[in-house]
Amino acid sequence: MSNRRDFIKKSSLIGVAGLVDPVTTFAAPAQINQNPETKVENSKWADGSRLIVSVSMQFEAGGQPDNAESPFPRNMEKGYIDLPSSTWYEYGYKEGIPRMLDNWDQLGIKITSHMVGTAVLKNPALAKEIVDRGHEAAAHGMSWNSQYNLSYEDEKKFIKAGVDAIKKTTGFTPVGYNANWLRRGENTLKILQELGFKYHIDDLSRDEPFIIKVNNKDFVVVPYTIRCNDIVLIEGKNFSVDQFINQVKAEFDQLYKESANKRRQLSISFHDRIGGTPQMVKVTADLIKYIQEHKGVSFKRKDEIAEMALHDKTIIRE
Repeated sequence: MSNRRDFIKKSSLIGVAGLVDPVTTFAAPAQINQNPETKVENSKWADGSRLIVSVSMQFEAGGQPDNAESPFPRNMEKGYIDLPSSTWYEYGYKEGIPRMLDNWDQLGIKITSHMVGTAVLKNPALAKEIVDRGHEAAAHGMSWNSQYNLSYEDEKKFIKAGVDAIKKTTGFTPVGYNANWLRRGENTLKILQELGFKYHIDDLSRDEPFIIKVNNKDFVVVPYTIRCNDIVLIEGKNFSVDQFINQVKAEFDQLYKESANKRRQLSISFHDRIGGTPQMVKVTADLIKYIQEHKGVSFKRKDEIAEMALHDKTIIRE
C-alpha cells in the first residue's frame, strides 16, 4: 500500500461492501521487514531473531493542556493562551502521524503507539487508522496530568479512563502502559496488573525485556529509551537530524555486536509533532533501511515482545 490516501480509500471500499472487517484486514503484522535468514546461531530470542527493534510513536498532540511546553519562549502573561504554540501541537495529528504511518508502511514495519486518552477522543479517526494499519495501541494516561501523586483509586480511574477512550475509539484493548515522562507512582504497577495489562515501559535499566512479580503474577518490563528519543534529543538538546540519526545508528551498531552472544533490544521513540516532520521521516527511513540490511534483525510491536517474554523460560526475572 503506497500511501495513506490509498489506505483510506481501500478500507472505505471494503467497509462499505461489508465484505471484511477493516481492523481484521489491516491488523496482521507485516512480514516485509522480516529477513528470510532471521534465525541465527546463538540467538537469545525465542523466535530466532538476533536483535529486535522496538519503535514507539507517541500520540499526544491534541491532548495537551493550555500553554504546554513548546519551542516558543515561556513568557506568556497569565490569563492568555499561547495560540502559536497550540499550532505546533496540531502539526502532530495533521501532518506528523499521517506522514509516519505512510513511512512505516513503506518500510514494512509495525510500531507501538502510546496514546493519550484526550488526544484520541479529539482525533478518533486517526487513532482508529493507526490500529487498522496494524499497529499497537498502548495506553498513555487519560491526559498529560501526573499520576504518581494520585491516590490509589484516583490513579486507577485515570488509567482506566485512558484505556476506555482507546477501546471505544479503536476497538483495541491496550495491554501496555507508559506514564507521563515515565513517572509512575508506587501503586501504578499494581493497578496495571489489576486492569489486565501485560507490560509497562517506564524503565531504563536494561537493553532487553525482563519479568517482575506484581501482585504475585508475572509482569513484563519492555525497556524504553531517552537516548534514542526525539523529544529528548531534538527538542531537549537541539540535535540536528544528522546528530540524532548518527546517535541511534551508533546505538544499533553496538547492540548488534553484543547480540551475537546475548539478548538485545533497540528502542527508538518518536513524537507526533517532532518525529513526523519531513526531515525526520526522511532520515528515519534511511536509518531503518540500514538496520534492515543486517542479518537477524526484526521489528516488533511491544505487545509482541511482551508476549514472547512471558513464554520464554530463559528471560531475566527480577
